[in-house]
Amino acid sequence: MGGVGYIDQLNNRTKVIVAIRVPVCALRFVATTINNSITNTIMKTTLLIVLAATALLANIHAAAPTPATETKEQRAARMEWWREARFGMFIHWGVYAVPAGEWDGKTNYGEWFLEETKMPVSQYEKFAAQFNPVKFDAKAWVGIAKAAGMKYIVITSKHHDGFCLWPTAQTDWSIRRTPFQRDPLAELAAECRKAGIRFCIYHSIMDWHHPDWGMRRAWNDVAVGTPDMNRFTAYLKSELKELVTNYHPGVLWFDGEWENPWTHERGEDLYAYLRGLDPKLIINNRVGKGRKGMSGMDKEGQGVGDFGTPEQEVPPSGFGPSVDWETCMTLNNHWGYNKSDNHWKSTATLIQHLAAIAGKGGNYLLNVGPTAAGEIPQPSIARLAEMGRWMKQNGESIYGTTGGPWNATSAIVSTRKAKTIYVHILKWPDGAVKLPNIPAKIVSAKLLNSGKAKLRQTEAGIEISVAPENRDAADTVIALKLDCDASKIPALDIAPD
Repeated sequence: MGGVGYIDQLNNRTKVIVAIRVPVCALRFVATTINNSITNTIMKTTLLIVLAATALLANIHAAAPTPATETKEQRAARMEWWREARFGMFIHWGVYAVPAGEWDGKTNYGEWFLEETKMPVSQYEKFAAQFNPVKFDAKAWVGIAKAAGMKYIVITSKHHDGFCLWPTAQTDWSIRRTPFQRDPLAELAAECRKAGIRFCIYHSIMDWHHPDWGMRRAWNDVAVGTPDMNRFTAYLKSELKELVTNYHPGVLWFDGEWENPWTHERGEDLYAYLRGLDPKLIINNRVGKGRKGMSGMDKEGQGVGDFGTPEQEVPPSGFGPSVDWETCMTLNNHWGYNKSDNHWKSTATLIQHLAAIAGKGGNYLLNVGPTAAGEIPQPSIARLAEMGRWMKQNGESIYGTTGGPWNATSAIVSTRKAKTIYVHILKWPDGAVKLPNIPAKIVSAKLLNSGKAKLRQTEAGIEISVAPENRDAADTVIALKLDCDASKIPALDIAPD
């Protein structure tokens, strides 16, 4: 007797179907030789199959909860690696890298080139023939991220111009139309796996190229027919199914949800659909319509997704211990490659952003915009390498930490995990650093850069002193070992200078 079992997904419900194939010759034999003994055997076998199918169904539901049934503990397990990571690389890359930010005498363009120039789509499509990133080296890119201390990479599979950076079967407006004829996503995903880096994917909902996007631009001269958002959503789901099943991203990072054709209901449906494809998938809040502009967090009661997405800003404070969020930020002023943009943030600023975000309970997603030749710009590489050197000494104060207990100021940030509080001094006062006392004994204090720190704890407060030669120009980190769990200490405000 042969049997086949399979799982079917329908309307976000999981069914287990067990099909039993019985050869015709065996049926004839049973028909002519059946007796009580055989009948009993068949009944027992059937019962075992039913019990096995029931157990399989129970295991599936236990291992793969739907978004509606996921418990707090199951969510924590799904989000664990992301919360531990704290620091990731964003990559904006596509055919918009070909003009390198310059057109018709202006040099301020980036990944929004098509929208901002209002170039006819038929003309924009010609950039694909010039997109030949022969210097692209997935191993080198992943190495740059890892050396910086980054734990995950998020790359644009498709930005708002609709160009797909993988050889999708859904459209020829993809990497297949270029001379490159390779799959950057597959190469990058493979190298991430080798290096222990989580591979993640950005995907735009809005699509200026597709004929069915509900707000078709006047300069889309290749689109025909009447836009149909139901057809577009089916197209979008087909794209995403390829990405999830072929590349297995840890995060799907959406964008372009703000235009009217996309609705809250479509966002909820897409979130459920994707979690059905991969129950462990983490999805940002831009899959829905609840985001409050660039501040990135959801309007109350309108959120869809797993984490908020502040853009180009460090929030003034955190959002509470149960709220997941991630600030995304550029190294200069553009996401996509712009050859004229030399407004690079200093390494000290970047390190302070990382510390401040971790101290408020968030992740930091820092962007690079590679060239059309496939190279990450050297100023980006240099700054990430410098951040990596700082992270080698101080990474324990970032990875797997939560914010506090002292609420962050512009000069002092704190993080904590287990029995340790990490005090980040971003700006030194004239004398010792003074902090409110905590309901715990500080057992020891040490600098993570191997220097010495002097500590004095009294009922009145805590004082920390470090000799100027032992201070870090960007962020000096002092680890305070406690006699109890640091997470139990309530939040405390630091008195202004």
